[in-house]
Parts: sequence; C-alpha cells; structure tokens
Amino acid sequence: QVQLVESGGGLVQPGGSLRLSCAASGFTLDVYAIGWFRQAPGKEREGVSCSSSSYGNIYYADSVKGRFTISRDNAKNTVYLQMNSLKPEDTAVYYCAVGPPTVMAFNPNEYDYWGQGTQVTVSS
Repeated sequence: QVQLVESGGGLVQPGGSLRLSCAASGFTLDVYAIGWFRQAPGKEREGVSCSSSSYGNIYYADSVKGRFTISRDNAKNTVYLQMNSLKPEDTAVYYCAVGPPTVMAFNPNEYDYWGQGTQVTVSS
C-alpha cells in the first residue's frame, strides 16, 4: 500500500527556516517523481518544487527559487524540502505527491498519490 507521510511543519517567524519531510512506504521512490505542492486558504493548490527522479531534473516555482531546496535520501525512502528565508506568503498546507518520472512538474493531476499535508505558518 502506497503511503506518503509529511512532517516538519509548524509556526516560524519571517526569515526563519523549516525542513519538511515526506516519508514514503509501499514503494521505492528513487525512480519516481516527487512533487511538493502547497495550498493557502482560498487559493488553488500550487506547485513548489519537483524532483523528477533520483537522477532527473529538479524544478522550483519562481516564488521559492533560491530559498527552497528539494533533496532525497533513498536509503530512508524520504524526500525533504528545506525552506529558508520564509515569508508570510509561504503560509499554506504543504503536500508531497508521487508520480511517474514523466510528470509535468507542477500539474497536480499527473500525480498518483498524495500525503495528508503539513501546516506551515510564517508569522511574527
């Protein structure tokens, strides 16, 4: 059974950092695409970052480029999203999702499985 579990969210002040984790079970994620998405209240879900496979391309939304970093630990079957220089507009529920390595990075319809989400709140 495929399962994705996010963790690491919380409340942080502007300029702070968080590291989100997405632990996968039921499959080996190294050959799959992993995407991070977020959804703020009243807004559509948007793509934040995508790793198309362990040896493939990495993508970032313009709004997070230079501040967020996606990485994989295949030994732990886990993907991370390191978020630095956080801004209030980064506040959202963050989701990880898995799909085939051919996905269009920020099209949520192309991902097959989703985690339950973790809340990130950036506020002073």
